[in-house]
Amino acid sequence: MDRRRKIIGYIVALLAALAQVVTQAAAPVTAAPALLGLGGSASIFRGQAFDTCQAPPLTTLSAWAASEYRAVGVYYSGRARACPRQTYLSARWLSGARDLGWKVLPIFVGSQSPCVRAASKKGYPIGDDPYDQGWDEGMDAVHDASALGILPHSALYLDMEAYNDKNDDCADTTLTFIRSWSAAVRDKGYLPGFYSSAESGVRHLERARRAGMDDLPEAVWFARWKASPNTAKEPSLSSTAWAPHRRIHQYAGNVTETYGGRKLTIDRNLVDAPVAVID
Repeated sequence: MDRRRKIIGYIVALLAALAQVVTQAAAPVTAAPALLGLGGSASIFRGQAFDTCQAPPLTTLSAWAASEYRAVGVYYSGRARACPRQTYLSARWLSGARDLGWKVLPIFVGSQSPCVRAASKKGYPIGDDPYDQGWDEGMDAVHDASALGILPHSALYLDMEAYNDKNDDCADTTLTFIRSWSAAVRDKGYLPGFYSSAESGVRHLERARRAGMDDLPEAVWFARWKASPNTAKEPSLSSTAWAPHRRIHQYAGNVTETYGGRKLTIDRNLVDAPVAVID
């Protein structure tokens, strides 16, 4: 009997150890403050994420637990959003998503480059005072995030759609706005992130980094579709730029997927970057 108890005890201990290994492997990493240039801690997620124009209901997020995705991008604020009226997005939605095990990537779609390529964004240009405009919109980004229960040390991602970064005057205006927006967000204790095309905004940001400019975003989210998902090997970025844990690769867009009977049209992303800290 004693021998049987010992064997059963060994099996239970082994199963518990295996469960712990699986849990640790699936858990997101929390970065040290020094990695991100701010005091306090930032929540780092590493894995698959999707973003979609309209934040889906929590019942859909629950159904999508069957997918490989564990983080969701939400367009929470900004005057140039394609879906400005978010039916479900609220503080309760965010805490519910957190409780379901989802990480959140907050996206701010504010004023766009004067030489933006997308026709749908041309009606929201950065004006004649890009510094003040960037600062004001950075404050808006923080205010709206805080109102939703997104806490300091969260990443807020500025969405700047593809633009002509080879137009010097336009590029200068755009970069001034980006830097001022980033400075405002950082001033309030949040982490400024930046989303754009790898072949325009992200390439432009890398030139600014190499030139030694300050007030740049803390993390970059680059769109390069029809490419294998990889955060480390983006041709527009030096291998040491925005590393470690500061990159997201959007590698596919406008694809439809269904899990648990719930269908969404999404963009696919591979993440190794900071996400929201939800109250």
